[in-house]
Amino acid sequence: MQALFSVKPRLAVPAFRRWAAVTAGLLAGMAAAQAQTFDFESLTRMARERAATAYQPASDKLPPDLARLNYDQVRDIRWRPDRALWRAENLPFEAMFFHLGLYQTQPVLINEVTPQGTRQGTRHIRYGRADFDYGRNQVRPDTWGDLGFAGFRLHNHLNSPAYKDELVVFQGASYFRALGKGQQYGLSARGLAIDTVGAPAGQAEEFPRFTEFWLVRPEPGATQVTVYALLDSPRATGAYQFDIRPGPQTTTTVRSRVFLRAAGTTRPIATLGIAPLTSMFFFGENQPRKDDFRPEVHDSDGLMVATGEGEWLWRPLQNPRQTLVTSFATRNPRGFGLMQRDRQWASYEDVEARYERRPSAWVRPLHDWGAGRVELVQLNTPDETHDNIVAYWVPAELPKPGQPLEFAYELSWQGDEQQRPPGSWATQSRRGMGYHKLSAEALRQQTQYVVDFEGPALAALPANAAVKAVVTAGPAGKVLESMAYRNPATNRWRMTLRVQRQRTDQPVELRAFLQHDNHAVSETWTHIILPE
Repeated sequence: MQALFSVKPRLAVPAFRRWAAVTAGLLAGMAAAQAQTFDFESLTRMARERAATAYQPASDKLPPDLARLNYDQVRDIRWRPDRALWRAENLPFEAMFFHLGLYQTQPVLINEVTPQGTRQGTRHIRYGRADFDYGRNQVRPDTWGDLGFAGFRLHNHLNSPAYKDELVVFQGASYFRALGKGQQYGLSARGLAIDTVGAPAGQAEEFPRFTEFWLVRPEPGATQVTVYALLDSPRATGAYQFDIRPGPQTTTTVRSRVFLRAAGTTRPIATLGIAPLTSMFFFGENQPRKDDFRPEVHDSDGLMVATGEGEWLWRPLQNPRQTLVTSFATRNPRGFGLMQRDRQWASYEDVEARYERRPSAWVRPLHDWGAGRVELVQLNTPDETHDNIVAYWVPAELPKPGQPLEFAYELSWQGDEQQRPPGSWATQSRRGMGYHKLSAEALRQQTQYVVDFEGPALAALPANAAVKAVVTAGPAGKVLESMAYRNPATNRWRMTLRVQRQRTDQPVELRAFLQHDNHAVSETWTHIILPE
């Protein structure tokens, strides 16, 4: 997956003037539609019309004095909180905006949708120098005109009635992320993913971006806020509506209509990812690291899938040496998500990162999605500063250009209370041998896992229940040993399995679940032994 941001060269003055003229033309066109009612249907018309034309990339040219600023200097430019949108009206939500600079070079247009009786009006929010504190930077924002913004964030009384906390951020391509009560930012979501994998050799992933937003002014006492967004890319456009409801589990209800482009496209889409999630897994209990004092470092520890056929799957995440792509085919999935199940401080021991407070993100479809697959992409990362995990839904069939592809889903940002399978689930997946008398060569070929489970289905069983571990391995592996037993120290059930790798240069796929009286009493734990 290609990096999202890159450093751009500085701009010659004539080129900046051309960019300013184009921006002025866009704003003039917007002014003609100011008095019209704005809703999801009008946004859909905009996306459909744009899909019928050739893609026009946005300019990434910044004014010369802004383009010269380095990372720390750009960070020194901050929005003034007292000028937050809707603060003067004392509304339950407020909006603040991000400044362009360095990695964020493509402007987005932001509008406010305001109630006007039974109709709505739109107001373009102009960039203004008085809204920002420029710190010690020597710049001339008065000469920049209506520069646009890099994105925005919404605030709400999420954790305390005395202060409006940051609730959700939209910034960079089609990325956004949100928080529930007591949580700390971790993984992100996206509007759309195109060719994360599957593109021809030499072709990079395509990152669609939200080019324009409409923020709906909330009513006094409102418990949710609505954001509209227009998505654009070389091969697709889209209309998006986000209804954001804060709480212990903040929910983002997403409605989207995507149109594939016909004009100006040079190649078909290999992989269209719906409801994509992006996270980080550096190491964990299933892939420990000897040179780090922390037991685990990750924003998410597993992919959970609820198939349309009723099976619940759990795949622990890994940090592979080479890109690993796996998928789960199903029809009308009940949900999927990148989860941070392990929420114990002792599992991370990091006083700054606080990985135990990172949210899980659970996608619940609001209608039948048809046939397709949940795809998981795991990339290598050298440290914890890079996102290396992506998961999304891939529909089995794509529409013809100009025909809408519609998906609606609820995206929940979950903390301690999160989606679980109805029976029981894995609480940890530990890899490694205990005491043994194996040779070095035998150790190289054998792998052992110890997996703990808990949940109502297991809690209802007596201590001496005949619980069986049902384990299968792919053609590159052979199950040597498997067993299940109640752990008297925790009163939970433990499964141990040992696998012989037939070939160490090939991955081995494992599937395992707990069974009692010929009934599954746990989710299906499915793991990949990585090749050496």
